[in-house]
Amino acid sequence: MDISFKCPVCEQELEVDASGAGSTIDCPACTSSITVPNADPAMLVPVAAAPPEPPPKEEKHFSVPVHEHAPAQALIQKPNRPLEVVAKEGDKTMRIKTFKRTDCVEVGKDHFDEQVSAFLEKVGQTNIVSINPINYSYEELSTRKIMEDYGVMVVFKG
Repeated sequence: MDISFKCPVCEQELEVDASGAGSTIDCPACTSSITVPNADPAMLVPVAAAPPEPPPKEEKHFSVPVHEHAPAQALIQKPNRPLEVVAKEGDKTMRIKTFKRTDCVEVGKDHFDEQVSAFLEKVGQTNIVSINPINYSYEELSTRKIMEDYGVMVVFKG
C-alpha cells in the first residue's frame, strides 16, 4: 500500500510507499524538506497489481488440401514480361492491346492518337499482326445517356 498526502508548502499531491512513513523527503515540486506522515487508513492507496501474463501463443500448423484427381493449378501467376525483354529473347506469342478513345481523354484533350502511336512504335512494325477498329457503347455517368465511341484493337507478337 502507498500513503497519499499533500505537501504542506505547495499542496503537491504525493504518494510514498507505506514503509517510508515518518521519514524525511524533499518535495519534487518545491524541494521543501517534509516528513512523510504515518499511515492513516484514509491516506492508504492500494498499489495496482501487475497485469497478468498473456497466455502462451498457440502454434498452428496449416495444410493445403491436395486433390488427387484434379490437376494442379497455379494460384499466383507471373505478370507478362515487358515487350523489350520479349523482343530480345525471340519468344513471340500473340497478344492483344485495346485502346478506347474515352480512356485517352484528359481534361477535354484527346490523346488517343498519341497513345496508340507510342504503343505501335514500342512494339515495332515487324511485330504488328493487325490493327482493327472497334465501336463500343457506354453509359455516361453524369447524364445517364448511352454514348457510342470508337477505339482500336492491336494484335501483335510479343
